[in-house]
Amino acid sequence: MTLRVDSEKYEVRALEGVADWRGKRVVEIGCGKGRLTERLASLGASVEASDPNKEAIAAARDGLPNRFAERVRFTVGQAELLGYRDASFDTAVFAWSL
Repeated sequence: MTLRVDSEKYEVRALEGVADWRGKRVVEIGCGKGRLTERLASLGASVEASDPNKEAIAAARDGLPNRFAERVRFTVGQAELLGYRDASFDTAVFAWSL
């Protein structure tokens, strides 16, 4: 059985409608296995993606297409302790993260 997530590209179209992501620096909090991270990178963003689950981060790194490798960095970390300087990013994204 093949798992298909968003084959109609609804997420990508929704992201396109919110902002022009090209060249933007984005912090993604709670990235999980990187599904949204990959979509942001495909729209031209540079993404610092973090999640507290080290297994999810390992899966995200393994699943990231090589064409996005220069624009994405995954880290294991807590949302409260990201450690970035103020104004490091153009925007922050968190989906399904409580």
